[in-house]
Parts: sequence; structure tokens; C-alpha cells
Amino acid sequence: MRRCSRCQLLGFLALFLLPPTLGLRFDLQSGHTKCIAEDIRVNSLSVGKYSVINPNAIEGHQSPPLPETHRVTAKVTTPHGNTIHSSENVESGNFHFSSGEDGDYLACFWSADHKPAVTMTVEFEWKSGVAAKDWPNVAKKGQVEMMEAELKKMEETVQSIHDEMFYLRSREEEMQELNRTTNSRMAWLSFLSLGVCLSVAGLQLWHLKTFFERKKLL
Repeated sequence: MRRCSRCQLLGFLALFLLPPTLGLRFDLQSGHTKCIAEDIRVNSLSVGKYSVINPNAIEGHQSPPLPETHRVTAKVTTPHGNTIHSSENVESGNFHFSSGEDGDYLACFWSADHKPAVTMTVEFEWKSGVAAKDWPNVAKKGQVEMMEAELKKMEETVQSIHDEMFYLRSREEEMQELNRTTNSRMAWLSFLSLGVCLSVAGLQLWHLKTFFERKKLL
């Protein structure tokens, strides 16, 4: 009983600590583009899969072939716009990569323009970090007990959270440095504007004085 209680506790902790998985369905109209961004840290494993839902599928029966209009083109790019996955006119696909830089990675889907317009439903799942690893195969290859696999999963999850905290701290320091630099530049700009205003006012006073003296009004 004590062993089972520990297993349940580890299960609950894993649910709370594991990073979220991006799984969704969205409608894509022919001739239009749908893009999804994921903030991924450097050296993180990332896997994804996508497929077009068959509109003619009937539960309990063999699904008929997808219509020719239900095809998508998929492209995954890095924060600097480099392509790391590309598939054209497909019903489904998958990708996996190890991130080489921090930032927002972009997955875009679009389809050819049809007349009349066609709307298709795409199922998309994107996992990054600890959630992207194939834990059942890790346990099977190492011939370890489920408890050890859960502990290893939790260890890597905690390490991922620890790295994420340092990453967020570094981003915060960058923002603080940017704010300090901006405030310094704004202060110099304010002094410069004040100097220009005082100079213009002085020139106007000098011009008026000269004008009145020339007209012998003073």
C-alpha cells in the first residue's frame, strides 16, 4: 500500500510539473494561412505531428479516402526564419528537431486556393522539452521499473524548470538593462530639448531687442 501511495504521489507531481503539450484542432480555409508559435529554449527537443481530419469519416467504418481538396502545405521555421521542416500538398506529417537558439518557432499551414472555397479541420500536436521524449521506450530499453522511469522523468522535469527559471532571469536582466539604457537616453534627449528651447528663446529675445533698437522704439 505504501508503494502504491508513492506511485500516486509521483503521478500527481508529474502532472503538475510536466510542461504543457500544445495539442489543438483548427479550421483552415483554402487559400489562407494559419501560423502557430511556440517559445522554445536552446538545445530543447521538439516533436510535432499534424493531419487533416477526414470529413467523410464514419465511426465504426473504414474511412474513405480524403478528397483531393483536403491537402495542406506545412512549414516550420526558426526565430530567424530558417526552415527546419517543409511538406507540400500532404494529408499528414510529422517533424522533430533540437532547437539551436532561444525564441519563438513558427509552424505555418496553408492550402491551395479552391473555387468554391473549402474549409478543412487540421489536428496538430506539438511537444517540447521533457514532454517530447518517448518515456515508454526509455523505460523499455533500460529494463527499469516504472518507478525509476517516473523518477527520471521528474528529475529531468525539475531540471527543465530550473533552466527555465535561469532563462527567464536572464531575459529579465536584459529588459532591465534595456530600460536603464532607454531612461538614460531619454534624460539626455530631455536636456538637449531644453537646451534647444532655451537657445531659441534667447535668439528670439536678441532678435526682438535688435529690431526695436533699429526702429528706435527702445
